[in-house]
Amino acid sequence: MDLQRTRFETSFDGKKLTLETSRIAEQANGAVIATYGGTMILATAVMEGKESPKDYLPLTVEFEEKFYATGKILGSRYVRREGRAPESAILSARIIDRTIRPLFDQGLRRDLQVVITVLSYEEGYDPVFAGLVAASAALAISDIPWNGPVAGVPIKKSSGATEWEAFVAGTAEKINMIELEGLDADEAEIVAEFETAMEEIKRLVEFQKGMAAKIGKPKAPVTLATPDLALRDKVRAFLDGRLEKALYVASKIDRVASVMHVQKELTEFLKGQDAEESELAEAGTIFEAYTDEIVHKNICGPADGEEKRPDGRKLDEVRDLHAEAGILERIHGSALFVRGNTQALATVTLAPPDAHQLVESALFQGKRMFMLHYNFPPYATGETGSFRGPGRREIGHGALAEKALKRILPSQDEFPYTIRVVSEILSSNGSSSMASACAGCLALMDAGVPIKKMVAGIAMGMMSDPSRNVYKILTDIQGPEDHYGDMDFKVAGTKDGVTAVQMDVKVDGVTPAIVGRTLAQGKRARLHILSAMEKALSAPRTDISKYAPVVLKLMIDPSKIGEIIGPGGKIINGIIEATGIINMDIQQDGSVFIYAPDKESALMAKDAVDGIAHEYQVGDIIEGTVERILEFGAIVEWGNGASGMIHVSELKNGYVKSVEDVVKLGDFVRAKIIRAENGKVALSLKGL
Repeated sequence: MDLQRTRFETSFDGKKLTLETSRIAEQANGAVIATYGGTMILATAVMEGKESPKDYLPLTVEFEEKFYATGKILGSRYVRREGRAPESAILSARIIDRTIRPLFDQGLRRDLQVVITVLSYEEGYDPVFAGLVAASAALAISDIPWNGPVAGVPIKKSSGATEWEAFVAGTAEKINMIELEGLDADEAEIVAEFETAMEEIKRLVEFQKGMAAKIGKPKAPVTLATPDLALRDKVRAFLDGRLEKALYVASKIDRVASVMHVQKELTEFLKGQDAEESELAEAGTIFEAYTDEIVHKNICGPADGEEKRPDGRKLDEVRDLHAEAGILERIHGSALFVRGNTQALATVTLAPPDAHQLVESALFQGKRMFMLHYNFPPYATGETGSFRGPGRREIGHGALAEKALKRILPSQDEFPYTIRVVSEILSSNGSSSMASACAGCLALMDAGVPIKKMVAGIAMGMMSDPSRNVYKILTDIQGPEDHYGDMDFKVAGTKDGVTAVQMDVKVDGVTPAIVGRTLAQGKRARLHILSAMEKALSAPRTDISKYAPVVLKLMIDPSKIGEIIGPGGKIINGIIEATGIINMDIQQDGSVFIYAPDKESALMAKDAVDGIAHEYQVGDIIEGTVERILEFGAIVEWGNGASGMIHVSELKNGYVKSVEDVVKLGDFVRAKIIRAENGKVALSLKGL
């Protein structure tokens, strides 16, 4: 059988990138295999043949990490196959989803699914980069209506104290997706690097356009969801004056109630005119579109300086702030951060290093010493709902807050703990992920974690009127501005620079200049929030909570490990029992971790280990007990079995007839080390 392979080649970062089409996955609307080094990605795009009754764009994106891609048999001991997608795959899927989604007509009502499968993986050849290009190419050559292609490129910068990495994506002209993580990334440098990245994105987009021109299918005719004009006019006429009044209420609770009241009035009005259920559903869509129009119109304004936000704030104004730390006594660290109606309660749990999370996915295997988990219960928005564990949104928001804080943490040498932060969203009205970063930072400080710098985060937005080339940047977006806005730009950082960025858009994208203006306006908000946080807690507490386990780390000569463990674990178990510590973990490199319920027992165990592992030097002074009397000297023991001999000639100046003339069994003596070779120690009394 002829698979009818067609290959298109280009390069990225000096490495060959190949896109191939064939009869592989031929029943999909579009299928492309991308090869980048040893990384191979199959991307497929499928569109159902009939319209869906859903009232939104029904698009799903899946990123499949296959264990065989790395030549390993992974999974649990009893289930050696892929199960639920790991967090890494969910986050990769979100990156691709957020890049391609804005370029679909939002009136499309056919079920769409894009699946990116990692067939082979070579470290250093980014599967997200290759996956996005493959997914874009699959859509571009398919008969699915779409306004791509797109591409994305990774960026990595390090200079002095500043380090950051990002993945930026978009069309040939605009950026529509950003993920960034770093420490004190400079805003101007970010924009400059994005401008350079846009040149590479444009080249990759043009490459795909050439591919689509040669082998692409004609786009399929589809029916887009459009409102009935007569119904639209009727609904808008009823809402005129009512809806805008309901929207412009400062309090979210009052605003939601007033908008719901208008919705109820509209439904009763239409029912009074014998409207069918389908018309009532369509009226809801018209209601949403009219709300969007009102919010845009009032923020963009007929001219500069006439902007109007739903809660009456200025465009660059942050809502009222409240922060406090140490609110949960028995928790190792806790903090509450409030911004307007958004409330995040963060807790910190400290544990020994062996409490780390083992991460085993197709693309990464290792230890996770810092975790930030984000929970969003239904009551946070005044609703009821089920509790089924974190969904993609919760995983994405938690990952963003984790990125914001990860680079400010101390090293394991400085602070040998596994750290878990949990953010409980108690109330939400815009950017609970950035509230989680703020609350998480304060909770870490409350726990006594010696972070490098304080971090705060803020959600920025944009409303635009392309017909007039007008766009307005909004600080601290909430409610309607988040839902109906054209951009969601979350940025976190210290007083010196950026630690995390995540950007999504509902339009085709934004320019690097808009990104720069957003970062600058966001920095002013960030500094304002940091000031409020500092009033609650200005520096990490000097001691950890009395309820947290004490972890001490010391280094010993690896050759001493056997002596500390002892035959059958006799010595180490004896130390644990005698000192009352929780456990002791000894690594092959000589790292010793002591886990204890309190500092006193930890120091006792440390002294015990030091006593065994200590490399004694000539001239050291020891204090111990005479444990044996020999004809030619005495054996003195001190600290966990360490011992040495005092030869009869070193007991005192002059002739000694009998050892017991100078020392007796059980005597406590102070002696000087005069020789230490091959583990044997010689002592002297007369040398003192």
